[in-house]
Amino acid sequence: MKIGDLAERTGVAPRLLRYYEQVGILHPFRSPNGYRSYGEPAIERVLQIRELLEAGLTTDMIREVLPCLGAERPPDPRECPTPQDLDGLRRQLASIERRIDVLQRNRQAIRNYLSAWEEPCVTTESSN
Repeated sequence: MKIGDLAERTGVAPRLLRYYEQVGILHPFRSPNGYRSYGEPAIERVLQIRELLEAGLTTDMIREVLPCLGAERPPDPRECPTPQDLDGLRRQLASIERRIDVLQRNRQAIRNYLSAWEEPCVTTESSN
């Protein structure tokens, strides 16, 4: 698929896809005329890049860890590049875990709120 198709299927602007290529986290095939071509796995790759960026990782961090993410088995450290900034990755992991905790608490609070409002409505409607 061409860059426009990938952009449409992922919701990521072509400009960003070219940037991901420039920083070494997305690798299109190049046809003899220089056009970029992407396989189906590029869709998942772009979505994963977006998720990692939203989680707070930098493109440098993503470039270091991306080859070992998503593997069906735990990565063999000998097969993965050594991250230059393990402390940075640890900080990002701690930040992600804090956000997960906050999201879980907020999810439960919203469920409780909705439940409190919906139960009286159901009780009132069923008693009519």
